Amino acid sequence: MTRRHFTVPGRQASRGPVQEGRAAGPGLAAILAALLCAAQPAAPAAAAPAAGAGPLREAMAAEFAVQAGRLDEAVGWYLEAARAAPGDAALAARATRFALMGRDDRALAEALALWRKRAPESLSMQAASATLALRTGRAGAARRELESMLRDDPLRGWMAAFGVLGTGSRDQALSARVLGQLFERGAIPDSPMALAAAGQLALGRGDDRLFGRIDAVARERHPDDPAMGLLRVRHLHRAGRSEEARAVLDALAAGAPPAGVRLRERLALAYAELGDPAAGAALLDQDAAPTADLAQVALRASLLAEADDKDALATLYARLAEGAEVPNPARRLLLGQVAEFLERPGEALDWYRSVPGGEQRSTARLRETKVLHDLGRRDEAYAALRDLQQDADADERLRRDAYLMESELRREDADDAAELDALARGLAAFPDEPALLYSRALMWERRDDIPRAEADLRRILVADPDNTAALNALGYTLADRTDRYHEALELIERARLAEPTNAAIIDSYGWVLHRLGRHEEALVELRRAFVLEKDAEIASHVGTVLWHLGRRDEAMEWFEQARGIDPDNRALRRALDEIGA
Repeated sequence: MTRRHFTVPGRQASRGPVQEGRAAGPGLAAILAALLCAAQPAAPAAAAPAAGAGPLREAMAAEFAVQAGRLDEAVGWYLEAARAAPGDAALAARATRFALMGRDDRALAEALALWRKRAPESLSMQAASATLALRTGRAGAARRELESMLRDDPLRGWMAAFGVLGTGSRDQALSARVLGQLFERGAIPDSPMALAAAGQLALGRGDDRLFGRIDAVARERHPDDPAMGLLRVRHLHRAGRSEEARAVLDALAAGAPPAGVRLRERLALAYAELGDPAAGAALLDQDAAPTADLAQVALRASLLAEADDKDALATLYARLAEGAEVPNPARRLLLGQVAEFLERPGEALDWYRSVPGGEQRSTARLRETKVLHDLGRRDEAYAALRDLQQDADADERLRRDAYLMESELRREDADDAAELDALARGLAAFPDEPALLYSRALMWERRDDIPRAEADLRRILVADPDNTAALNALGYTLADRTDRYHEALELIERARLAEPTNAAIIDSYGWVLHRLGRHEEALVELRRAFVLEKDAEIASHVGTVLWHLGRRDEAMEWFEQARGIDPDNRALRRALDEIGA
């Protein structure tokens, strides 16, 4: 199936593109850290209390450790700084914040105790206390702290409590059990939003039975709540009950109000997740007049492209073109994108060049270079990219993306030296830029230069220790291409705590479990990842694990599934080479 995603600036209208590598975007699991940041002002890098307060050396050492990605060391230095400044609550809060991200529960307990002595009780403090209780297996203490949060702050308490349950424990079953206790004791608010969030958390923790109990209450009290209905669809689909999931989704679509634009978009995406993007596109079938919601038109175009329905997409394109006399930048940009997919590069180039200005003009300038390359006008394409890279008046993001685009086009040309040169020049212009480092790391991995791939990913983590994309990419690379499996597991676990329902991270987790010899556990995780994302690499991983378990016929069925999705997938080719198939 061909995937293509069309967007218009201003509002995200489609699912993000499937990127090469083990990328994982940010999610909702940073609630606890955000609460801590809000509770205490973060000190700037290498900042410390005023002269005479004492812990200047310790605070600076802590910040340098943070910048170097040495989390345990940073926690130790912050604790020393907090001990040396008995009245400083901010240092104790900062020590607590970083201890929450690490694995040293004794350090977390000490940091939290110091913070509690120096500042009034707060929601973020309660969240840290509940997290410590979960980490040390004290379910009763965690439940009592979470109940207090839910009771004391009805507006924000449930969000903070669910943030703790989603990220605070390394034991999914323990978190699910505490959530179930809160639910049974009536501590969770009765609002549709809170119940839907509880249901989502139950699914994320892998407790389908608990989700069913929450869902039953939600259906009784809020039978028309679409958020819970969409979770129900996901739950049924994940459980392999796709026909039931489709029936629930059809009912939600039938009851969706015509004016409910955002709801209809979510329903359309749910159809695509069930494997029927054409039904999602049909739900969004609307007039493409100049006054239409272009974000929804873009989503419909994306779904038609995913369904590979070029006839319907061509009809939509013609309707869009009818209103393009009015110089609407977003409309012309969208027309260029659709023309590209319809393999009309000349028309795409004309549309892009007609985009009059603003944010859309920057995107169009970049797309022009890709179309020129597709037309075989490579010298023009690369000259245009060099102009963008050297345009002092251009937006920095556009200049950075011009280097990324050049590297991508050089890779298409199989010009390894030029691809590396484009990324090197980009990093000279934008030192330590994460997108450029990530792209270069993928390039090194493709060339089997794992030490250099690791070095670039670690450079990202030095500046941003919580970058889930880099954590997952590095963890997967170490699991897949080295024998450093325990180190890989730690990195993937950090990413998994931040994004527990991200298919790429779940796949990485399953793959490292397989590498560690825990094949049955790996199979559970890999199957769950495939339900969330029909990806050739995930399917090939399932097949590999089944092969190692001696279930050869099943394995070949999964390899065939992977071949049907992407016959050229590198993981699939390696797996088939390994088994001699």
